Amino acid sequence: MQNFEYLAPETLSEAVNLLAGNEGQTRVLAGGTDLIVQLRQGALSADHVLDVKHLPECNELGYAPSEGLTIGAAVPCHRIYNDGAIADAYPGLIDAAAIIGGIQVQGRATFGGNLCNASPSADSIPILIAYGAECVIAGPQGNRRVAVEDFCTAPGKNILEKGELLVALHLPSVQKSSGAHYLRFIPRYEMDIAVVGAGASVQLDEGGKMFVQARIGLAAVAPTPLFAREAGQLLSGKEVSEESIETAALAAQSIARPISDMRAPADYRKHLVKVLTRRALLGAIRRARGEFVPNAVQENGQ
Repeated sequence: MQNFEYLAPETLSEAVNLLAGNEGQTRVLAGGTDLIVQLRQGALSADHVLDVKHLPECNELGYAPSEGLTIGAAVPCHRIYNDGAIADAYPGLIDAAAIIGGIQVQGRATFGGNLCNASPSADSIPILIAYGAECVIAGPQGNRRVAVEDFCTAPGKNILEKGELLVALHLPSVQKSSGAHYLRFIPRYEMDIAVVGAGASVQLDEGGKMFVQARIGLAAVAPTPLFAREAGQLLSGKEVSEESIETAALAAQSIARPISDMRAPADYRKHLVKVLTRRALLGAIRRARGEFVPNAVQENGQ
């Protein structure tokens, strides 16, 4: 690993000034589970590493039913799934948080870092898209908000400009009769990179018979995680039925642009998009109706 200068600002303004003013490459450290590995392997280089774990704004984990959920960029996964109120309100987040690496990794890994790493197969991003999450970004020109589906621009690339950093993620409040679910396909338990991932959120009418709205996010089927906007829109106002779910799953499948690699051929990934979208929607519907759908935390007793 090359030598670099370690920076640990204690205020957000100090962090922005360091990012904007430093010459050379400055990398931001949240959990470090991706960054440290990439620096050691030489996949990335850095003249400076700026640790955001000392910033109060990046460590905030706040939930209010009327306002929604704020997840600081440095909040590790275990804090999310160990918060009972958050787990009850946003079970789809727990589906993702509980499968990002093993338990040791979850003690460090963050949704913010997972998003900034911008891997096409990232597990956190599809469910963030499904929940309609926004990125809270700070920079020399002030703060701005960007929808999660617009954040990643290419593998390993995102929209952050010189001097900017991701401060937090904000998820809107959960509506009545709503549910969400995330799942992925992997060939074996030990291989923890998604071949395909799908996250879905739905809001049903009071009787649980009609879709009010739906959002679907996909992973590992394009250069960036995808928002299957049309697939979700096709469900709005439709009856909850096998036919409507099949229509949405086919629409999601139609936007997938997978590649063939050592983990799976492209045509198999394309097939999986339809299968996993359908299953994610069914899980979200069950949760919207108040039915129990276990996640990895509940299954493994973490």
